[in-house]
Amino acid sequence: MCGIIGYLGKKNAAEEVYCGLERLEYRGYDSAGAAIIAADGKICAVKKQGRVENLKPYLRDIAGAIGIGHTRWATHGKPCDKNAHPHLCGGLALVHNGIIENYAALKAELVADGEEFLSETDSEVIVRLLKRNFKGDLLAALARTVERLKGSYAVMVICEGIDAIAVAKNRSSVILGYGNGEYFCASDEPALAGKCADICVPDDGDFAYITADGIEIYNKTLQRVIREKRPNTAAAQSLDLGGYPHYMLKELHEAPATIKNTAGAFAAVEDKLKAALCGVDRIIILGCGTAYHAGLVGRRYFEQFARVPAECENAGEFRYKNPVVTNKTAVFAISQSGETADTVEAARLALALGAEVVAVTNSLNSALTRIASVTVPVAAGSEICVAATKSYIGQIAALYLSALAFADCDRDGALKRGLAEMSALCGKTLGQVNTYSLANMCALSHGVYFLGRDIDYAVALEGSLKLKEVSYIHSEGYPAGELKHGTLALIDGDTVAVALIFDGGLAEKSCNAVEQVLSRGGRAAVITNVDSVKKRFAGRAQVIGLCACDKFLSPVLSAVAVQKLAYETAAILGRDPDKPRNLAKSVTVE
Repeated sequence: MCGIIGYLGKKNAAEEVYCGLERLEYRGYDSAGAAIIAADGKICAVKKQGRVENLKPYLRDIAGAIGIGHTRWATHGKPCDKNAHPHLCGGLALVHNGIIENYAALKAELVADGEEFLSETDSEVIVRLLKRNFKGDLLAALARTVERLKGSYAVMVICEGIDAIAVAKNRSSVILGYGNGEYFCASDEPALAGKCADICVPDDGDFAYITADGIEIYNKTLQRVIREKRPNTAAAQSLDLGGYPHYMLKELHEAPATIKNTAGAFAAVEDKLKAALCGVDRIIILGCGTAYHAGLVGRRYFEQFARVPAECENAGEFRYKNPVVTNKTAVFAISQSGETADTVEAARLALALGAEVVAVTNSLNSALTRIASVTVPVAAGSEICVAATKSYIGQIAALYLSALAFADCDRDGALKRGLAEMSALCGKTLGQVNTYSLANMCALSHGVYFLGRDIDYAVALEGSLKLKEVSYIHSEGYPAGELKHGTLALIDGDTVAVALIFDGGLAEKSCNAVEQVLSRGGRAAVITNVDSVKKRFAGRAQVIGLCACDKFLSPVLSAVAVQKLAYETAAILGRDPDKPRNLAKSVTVE
């Protein structure tokens, strides 16, 4: 949640900060702001409710070489100008990503001591503590301030009269960037793509002090430390829509390339993964939201190919259940950004309990990769739309390949070739599938219920989530057999049931659920590649036929169909699928 950016160099800081905020807007777009140290040493600040573009006319006339910026996903306080960052106090300006868990107690203490707050945020507590601690040394003041904080934070601070940016990090992501006579700090790597040659990821508890002479990093006791610098390999993130009306549709059409690229990236880590999984007798897969749904598919792969017990759990719940984990347990932690707070903390716990931790992520310099002994890359490239599309497909591909490697059951490579062929089938599906009529049904409905059995159920959950995220229509995903255990009471002429049927062996049982919907006056649709099912419901329900494929790889095709359905429903209703209300791409707070 929230995106923060800092720049110090020879260019116009206002332009650099604005550019960075545009690239970070997927992390939050309730409000945005920037603070620039002008030529006279004074701070010029602008903050506005709404999208980053609202800042542009106000930043045009601000000149300076040092600046910080913030794009907000609201946690404390409603989206409005006064709650937007930066927060200013006594010649200081601060931006913050994270949550200060003890802010209420700190605020009460400060108010009792005469401090007047201008916002409803937890972040303002930090800058007001900082003002009290500041005695001329910005870094020392920041260190004294964060000693009082409980929670997560990535903080950047500038001060009038000091040509520097001070940074503090704890359980929120910060990337430092080294350019040619210029330096950057940002929430994550995509914001620095094409901006600098090298990057560095500080440890939790670290501080950074950025001046024209370079970046100095200190540990929690303010002892100077050296952290590894590495080449900035992030591809420059194009904001070009490439002729598509929205990023969601553009990225959906990049799913075929994601399958191919993920398979190629997996080859480089396969032997390391096999070595890490040697002796493992149980698999636990962790994720949140879309990543959790990918994990449900992955669980089935490990069970089918390796015949080992496999579980998939919500990462946010895993931490609080006193999980049973041994040194023979492998925990696959899935996160598109690698910074999902619940998943990162669940992975830390699993590691502490002795598990072998494997990261499955699209970000190779993230908090999750620093915990894991092996990272299985999801080579989806940058994903700007908040709703995951191609990254979900990439996660499925990565888990499929991981299960094959663990099982060592693909000696002749036939199963890998099957996955490779899915890239072309995925492209064919995107080109031919017509979900527009069903999207109109969904747009006019009071609720949509996605039904499926076994592996289709996992995709049903994802289809439901996508529709909720981007169209705001109430939707739920259910095992097809559960329909008659209560949910059937919700079926009427104003609801739509979408059944996913891709396993011929279970087709008859799944068809029974569709018949139950139709017999009670509900509207039904079937997305299937089973010929008998297509014929059975022709003229009785909306039928969307997809290409024949192996049932275990069918989630690749069914997923792009339900993703396209969600996109078209949102478009019909005039929603912005790229930036759905109340949501952000990278969920870095609990």
